[in-house]
Amino acid sequence: MAMGEYNDQPMIITGLPLSGDADEARLHQLGYKQELNRGLSAVSNFAISFANISVLMGITTAYNTGLRYGGPASMTIGWLVVSLFTCCVGLSMAEICSAYPTSGGLYYWSAKLAGKEWAPFASWITGWFNIVGLFAGTTSVNFSMAQLIQVIILLSTGGANGGGYKASKYMVLGFHGLILVSQGIINSLPIKYLAFFANLGAIWNFLGIFVLMILIPTVATERASVKFVFTEFNTANGAGVHGSVYILFLGLLMSQYALGGYDVSAHMVEETKKADQGAPIGIVTSVGLAIVTGWAYLVAITFAITDISYLLDINNDAGGYAIAEIFYLVFKNRYGSGTGGIICLGIVAGPLYLCGLTAVASNSRMTYAFSRDGALPFSKVFYKVNKQEVPVNAVWLSVIVAFCMALTSLGSQVTFQAMVSFVTIGLYIAYVLPVFFKVTLGTKSFVRGPFHLGKCSVVIGWISVLWVATITVLFSLPIAYPITKDTLNYAPVAVGGVLIISIGYWILSARFWFDGPKINVNV
Repeated sequence: MAMGEYNDQPMIITGLPLSGDADEARLHQLGYKQELNRGLSAVSNFAISFANISVLMGITTAYNTGLRYGGPASMTIGWLVVSLFTCCVGLSMAEICSAYPTSGGLYYWSAKLAGKEWAPFASWITGWFNIVGLFAGTTSVNFSMAQLIQVIILLSTGGANGGGYKASKYMVLGFHGLILVSQGIINSLPIKYLAFFANLGAIWNFLGIFVLMILIPTVATERASVKFVFTEFNTANGAGVHGSVYILFLGLLMSQYALGGYDVSAHMVEETKKADQGAPIGIVTSVGLAIVTGWAYLVAITFAITDISYLLDINNDAGGYAIAEIFYLVFKNRYGSGTGGIICLGIVAGPLYLCGLTAVASNSRMTYAFSRDGALPFSKVFYKVNKQEVPVNAVWLSVIVAFCMALTSLGSQVTFQAMVSFVTIGLYIAYVLPVFFKVTLGTKSFVRGPFHLGKCSVVIGWISVLWVATITVLFSLPIAYPITKDTLNYAPVAVGGVLIISIGYWILSARFWFDGPKINVNV
C-alpha cells in the first residue's frame, strides 16, 4: 500500500468553497456540497471504527455460537483464518474509500466502478444490502446489550440456581428501547460528543481486553490444556454434526461476526479531516488492532473452559450464557463468590453500549447519504440536518427501525434469529460488491486516491471477493440435523429475502427514477 497524490483528471467546478479546504473541494469534485460538520480527526475516525468493531462485544455475545457449533479449535484457529481474509477485505475497502471519500460509502463506490450502464442498479443493490445490514446490526448489538443486562441482574440476585431474578422478554425489549433512546440523544448532539464517546469506546475496548485476558486465566483454579484450546472440536454438540472440517467451517461465523462494522469509517468520512487518508487508515488500523486484541481475548477466555456442555446448559447460573458463566465460576471457585465475575461483565457492558452508539451513528450517516440520493421513501425528511450539522432525522429513524426489528423477539425466536443472521452475510456482501465491480468493470476507470495497494490491488481484490462468496455459502449451511423448522439455518432466507425485495422494487419502480448518486453542486 502507498500514500501519494491524486491523479484524477481535472474537473471544472463552480461554487467551490472560498476557504480552499481540500476536503470540501474534493467532496465538491465528487458531486456533493459540505453539509455535515467536519470535526473528526483521523484518530477519532479510527476510534469510531474500533469501537464499532468492538471485538469485546462480538466475541462475548457470539461465543455461545462458536462454542456450540465449532468448539475451542474452531474459534482460536478459525479466528486466524478469518483475520487473514478480513485484512484483504479491509484493505480493498480502504483503497476505494481513499478514492471516493463520501458518506454514501459502499453504494457510491459501486456506482462509480460499475460503469455508466450498470451504475444505478449496482448502487441500488449495494445500498440496500448495506442499509438493511446496518439496521440489523444496530438491532443485534443493542439487543445483545439488553440480554447482557438481563444476565447481570440474574447473577447479581443469586443466579438461576440460587433464586435469582430473570427479567422477562418484555423487560429485555424495554432495556433495548431505553438503550436506543439514550444513543439517539447522544447522536443528536454535535459531532464532538460522538467523538468523545468513540475515543472512550476505543480505550475501554483495549484496556478491557488487556485486563480480562490477564485476570480470568490468573484467577481460574482450573485451566484447559494447550491441546484442548487449539485442537478440540465440539463434536458432542447435540446438533447431529460430527465432522471436524464441517464443525470448523460452522465455527468461523463467530469470528466473522466479531470482525465487522469497520465500514463506519467510510460513512463518517464527510465529517473527517483529511478524509482521503484518515478514513482508509481508520479502516486498516481498526481492523488490525481488532484482530490482535480479539485473538488475545479469545484465547485467554478459552483457557478457562473446563466443561463445554455445562457452559452451554440453560440450567447453569447464567442461564446458558457461556462467557458470563465462565467469569462467574472463575471467581466463585477461587473466592467463594462470583461478584468478581459480575464486575467483569460490567467491563464488557461498557464497550457493548458504545458499540451500539457508533452503530447508530454509522446507520444514520448511511441513511442520510442514501436519502440525499433519493433512494429511500421520504428521502427529503431523512436527508435534513439540524443546526449542529447532524442528520438528526436519520438518527431517529435508525433508532425506531432497530426497536421495531427487535419486536420479532416477542413472537418467534426463529424470525428474530433470521433477522440477526443477516448481519454478517448481508454486510459482507455489501462490503465486497464495490470491490467486485472494481476488479471487473472498473479496472480501467478506477483512479486511485492517496491510499492505494499498488500492484497488489487486483489480487487482494479478488481474494476478498472469493472469500465473501465462500462465507456466504458456508454460513448458509445447515447447523443441525435433522433439519426442522426450529433447526433450519434461516440466514439464506434472510439474504434471499432482501435480494428478492430489492430487485423486485427495482424492476417495478426504482429503475424508472433512481439514477444512482445525485450531484448537488454545479460540476
